[in-house]
Amino acid sequence: MELSGKKIAILAANGFEQSELEVPRDALKAAGATVEIISLQPGEIKGWDKKDWGRSVKVDKTLDQAAADDYDALVLPGGQINPDLLRVEPKALSFIRSAFDAKKVVAAVCHAPWLLVETGIAKGRRMTSYKSIKTDVANAGAKWEDAEVVVDQGVITSRNPGDLKAFSAKIIEEVKEGRHTQRSSAA
Repeated sequence: MELSGKKIAILAANGFEQSELEVPRDALKAAGATVEIISLQPGEIKGWDKKDWGRSVKVDKTLDQAAADDYDALVLPGGQINPDLLRVEPKALSFIRSAFDAKKVVAAVCHAPWLLVETGIAKGRRMTSYKSIKTDVANAGAKWEDAEVVVDQGVITSRNPGDLKAFSAKIIEEVKEGRHTQRSSAA
């Protein structure tokens, strides 16, 4: 139980890519972490499974009930719909920025790096993302790399569902390391 006593938030909304929430969630739980799903509204959020709506996941807390300080890491699943809904929500952006500013591990996969762009976290950082948002990430001032997982001072990014094993393993490794006190923001 490598992450026993650690608490991880997964911030998502309807349209999250099914595997990009479930694979890291299950890996983190298997490593002993407590994992909570945070969303905009209470109840359930529905995933997107490749080409159609997928399974629902129970929301543990709303953004109004959650505080970034209560978690050791924040995971941001992708999909096209989910991060696009979250990046126009000030409470979601504030939660992400608070986790980053508190030197917590922040992990984003696929289209979720849009949220790192929107919060200013991408600027000056090595990152990867789904190929269709490469230009968005680069235009935000990040150095985009084509790799299954890229880590820059506790900010973890991956490209797509094919990278989830490496993405999940890197989250576990970084959470074990603890806070990233040397992390700075270019913004």
